[in-house]
Amino acid sequence: MDIHKAEKRLQPGIGQVTRIGGNSIQTPAEIARSANRVQKILVENTRLGIPAIVHEECCSGAMFLGATLFPQMIGLACSFKPELAFRMTDIIRQQCRALGLHQGLAPVLDVGRDPRWGRIEETFGEDPFLISQFGVEYIRGLQTDDLKNGVMATGKHFIGHSFSMGGLNCAPVPMGPRTLKETYLYPFEAAIRKANLATMMNSYPEIDGDVVAATPTYLTDLLRGELGFDGLIVSDYQAISMLKTYHWITEDLTEAAILSIRAGIEVELPTNETFNEALIAAIENGALEMELVDRAVARHLTKKFELGLFEQPYVVEADFSDLMDGPDKRTAAAEIAKQSMVLLSNNGLLPLSKDLKTIAVIGPNADDSRCLQSDYSYSAVVELQMYQHPEGSIFTNFDPSTLADEKVKVPSILSALKKFNPNTRFVYARGADLNTTDVSDISSAVKVAGEADAVVLVLGERSGLAAECTCGETRDSADLCLSVGQMELARAVFALGKPVVVVLVNGRPLAIAELVDQADAVLEAWVPGEEGGLAIAETLFGQNNPGGKLCITFPRSVGQIPVFYNHKPSGSKSNWFTNYVNESVTPLFPFGHGLSYTQFAYSDLNIEKPEVGAGETIKISCEVRNAGKVAGDEVVQLYLQDEIGSLPRPVKELKGFVRLSLQPGEQKNIQFDVPVNLMAFFDRDLHLVVEAGKINVFIGSSSEDIRLKGEFTICGAQKMPIKQREYSCPVQVL
Repeated sequence: MDIHKAEKRLQPGIGQVTRIGGNSIQTPAEIARSANRVQKILVENTRLGIPAIVHEECCSGAMFLGATLFPQMIGLACSFKPELAFRMTDIIRQQCRALGLHQGLAPVLDVGRDPRWGRIEETFGEDPFLISQFGVEYIRGLQTDDLKNGVMATGKHFIGHSFSMGGLNCAPVPMGPRTLKETYLYPFEAAIRKANLATMMNSYPEIDGDVVAATPTYLTDLLRGELGFDGLIVSDYQAISMLKTYHWITEDLTEAAILSIRAGIEVELPTNETFNEALIAAIENGALEMELVDRAVARHLTKKFELGLFEQPYVVEADFSDLMDGPDKRTAAAEIAKQSMVLLSNNGLLPLSKDLKTIAVIGPNADDSRCLQSDYSYSAVVELQMYQHPEGSIFTNFDPSTLADEKVKVPSILSALKKFNPNTRFVYARGADLNTTDVSDISSAVKVAGEADAVVLVLGERSGLAAECTCGETRDSADLCLSVGQMELARAVFALGKPVVVVLVNGRPLAIAELVDQADAVLEAWVPGEEGGLAIAETLFGQNNPGGKLCITFPRSVGQIPVFYNHKPSGSKSNWFTNYVNESVTPLFPFGHGLSYTQFAYSDLNIEKPEVGAGETIKISCEVRNAGKVAGDEVVQLYLQDEIGSLPRPVKELKGFVRLSLQPGEQKNIQFDVPVNLMAFFDRDLHLVVEAGKINVFIGSSSEDIRLKGEFTICGAQKMPIKQREYSCPVQVL
């Protein structure tokens, strides 16, 4: 760090410091040293002596060289074990806080219903209830009960960011107030009311013509007024300047700053491009009310006090090797990756026999460690910096495909397979690139496959922020298809008649009907992090029995989008003909889908009583047995349906779930303690109500694989107002 430059820059004081680690090549020890030097300048050499909050990205791990690389959010959510989010962020918290980092720019609480959007991988999927469970645990693990020991979580993006026109990042959002409140607001409410979320980040787009960053309706009236949020509101990167440069609603940056402060934004990130000397002049000439600035400063200072920065602005400098990537950290990354695996299809090929003599491992993601890392991994940001600054970048001499390996070992899928099963001969060919029409290398891959007893075909995407990436922020897709080269490679391999398992390493649901039709098995691995190769190897050979379930629907083709399980009664059909002219309206794979190497039997549905009132709880139970020959995990899913409502209600809604581990023949009783107010919705006047009437009960292995059905009735007045929604359903395993 250039100490003289820092002293000059920090002389007036500063509220936040951006990415000491993420935008540098510093080791953890150097990051801690730099953080201390920044704080020392601020505390000892500025007029007010106020320390700064240092923030960093932490979507799938702390984003600096050497930190643990966890699975991306979409894979984490497929575990259907929210406690894994807590385990992950508890580690992120320890790593960040030890280095002097106080705020993490996560979790993404957007409801992900358009997989064309590149950032879909950062979401917990399509269901508001599921997102809420993971979001709350993510925040609790990061913040703890006392911010003096925690890292502030940042809920994003408030609000509506994920449902933009055409799936394009930052495009306008055509959404009405009821959909916004009922669906997209729900995870943010849970984060505020159940996890005491410390900071919130605005979304980029406009909603029905109002740009969120410039609109008090969203950031003040809704967020603070209705939801009672009392934390800090920070801008998404460049969101304020984009009022001028992107949305064209201001003539200059000072006007943009004034609009954003009036809307409710209190901290500009990542720089003070608009919150600068020009803003001071605006206060002095009366263009901006001083009380708004005072309010923003007070909230920022409050968080600094809660973080304990005034008592202890410095951290202990050390080596940090074990804290960053010790054996316990790798064990956690591996466990989360293994539980995120989703077996989409299997005709009996999996698990692979360890006695196979030769296995061909083919495809662009087969021997590439970089493909296992997410769009906000350190390597991905290095790529972006090198793309934006090809000459003169601090990263110029680094190879981004292997950069993380300098501090964190990331075995490729090929190397993990070889290590896991050394008795089998593995032969390899790349065969095609991720994003190309070039088919010139397919013949060599076919030759390699011809030597093998079975083929592991590793296809998918590259998550990141640079131009060569195929998913991640600003890497939006118009078709959800694999590249021409990948599909031609797959067809050529299938034509050999060999047993083929397709492994997908990707950040979004893909339109893969052709692969499903022709492959013997398809395993969805998502973007599984540093131990993803091991998780895939163990799953393919049966040491890990896949138990993950889809947190998002797989479309047959991009023309179905948006397609999600909890649609309204008139959704997912074309009046009397039901289907499209050239395609079924049913998804390729539904929400909650995921196969196992064993089978599970459901029985003995019991609904505690036939009638129940608003505000009460009803117990719904069943028995689940492992009816197969190997141990495995099953996610038991509870769906409810308000059959007749004053407004159309979804055909079913997830209201409870639990992941079980069962030995062969083992049986357990599952009891859902269902708050009736989980069925609340917004009426015509946007008042929150529970309505009397019949509620259908569905329990099953996916949103479509329903094993048990029943019903109960909500009694009372036809419309019963309630003050606040419920956000969870306790589950007992007996």
